[in-house]
Amino acid sequence: MPRLVMKFGGTSVANLDRIRRVGKRVGVEVAKGYEVIVVVSAMSGKTNELVGWVGDAGGALYDAREYDAVVSSGENVTAGLLAMVLQSNGIDARSWQGWQVPVQTTSAHSSARIEDIPTDNFDAKFAAGMKVAVVAGFQGVSPEGRITTLGRGGSDTTAVAFAAAFGAERCDIYTDVDGVYTTDPRVSSKARKLDRIAFEEMLELASLGAKVLQTRSVELAMRYKVKLRVLSSFEEQSDNAGTLVCDEEDIMESNVVAGVAFVRDEAKMTLISVADRPGVSAAIFGPLAEAGVNVDMIVQNIAEDGRTDMTFSLPVDQVERAEKAVRDAMAREEINFHDLIADKDVSKVSVVGIGMRSHAGVAAQMFAALSAEGINIKVITTSEIKISVLIDRKYMELAVQALHDVFELEKG
Repeated sequence: MPRLVMKFGGTSVANLDRIRRVGKRVGVEVAKGYEVIVVVSAMSGKTNELVGWVGDAGGALYDAREYDAVVSSGENVTAGLLAMVLQSNGIDARSWQGWQVPVQTTSAHSSARIEDIPTDNFDAKFAAGMKVAVVAGFQGVSPEGRITTLGRGGSDTTAVAFAAAFGAERCDIYTDVDGVYTTDPRVSSKARKLDRIAFEEMLELASLGAKVLQTRSVELAMRYKVKLRVLSSFEEQSDNAGTLVCDEEDIMESNVVAGVAFVRDEAKMTLISVADRPGVSAAIFGPLAEAGVNVDMIVQNIAEDGRTDMTFSLPVDQVERAEKAVRDAMAREEINFHDLIADKDVSKVSVVGIGMRSHAGVAAQMFAALSAEGINIKVITTSEIKISVLIDRKYMELAVQALHDVFELEKG
């Protein structure tokens, strides 16, 4: 029988009424002849509550292994409740925690990566008549036999990994939005839902601030050619509902730019007058990596008199950690700089599209549109299918709207 993976996020299973609604939706797919693997998140708000309890009980230096044991419990509750709802609907269903499958992961607690999902258990249960396996997302088991979690949003990754392991026909990601949009509809009223989007475009949008899918889940889907469909659990569905994330070859024709993404709370940090010598970049960014600072855009100015300026962007809530890391490196005489300047009032805005590979002038259009609105660009980075800029945060929404208009993204 064909297999289908369905993933339901926290808002989709926020209470028993919504879990019952999910049960009916799963039943529709069972009636179509699918063997269904359902991956569930914790009820909306439950993971945050559990994380808060961990902080209260364990303090700032809590045991990461116990953190995973506590925080993973939210998904276990949802899985058990949904299995019971399906059983009451006459569907042979069973819940599975990560260790029972088992979802084999690395030992990196709170940020583990999936290494393997053996199929023997499910294959045997499906052969014996099970119609639905309800899997607690976001979790697995380490080689040491300890419960692990995959990081926030990890249920998306769980779902895609199961679809890849079991050769599922498709992986449906049910959320509180009805698909992937050209930009956030809350910022631009002209945002349009996309029928299809290429894996590469979705990966860039996810990494650049679009919160529809977790970045790692898109990476997995692209690697294993898993077709993803993003759709709403609160609307009536058809076979063409939502947005299909697929290979570029499965899209007949696409716009030059597929979407505009943004990260509101960025910061820009500049080391003034750094020694321009081999190894200086490693001396700067090594300590930042060790401190867990997520560096993004990097620009080095032209050297003068053996000195240069080094600028990079990072999340605004990591500025203090970054400042400490580079000042500690300076104290150890690993690097030397005259000053450290942090601008905590910037945002990153990006345009993404596979059509940019074969069309010239996208950067010129983007920069002209921002200039027309009086928006100054602080930093620019590019790749084959994206252009990102740092701008003053107060202009972020204006920039998104201007770029959405200039590339006519409201048109299908």
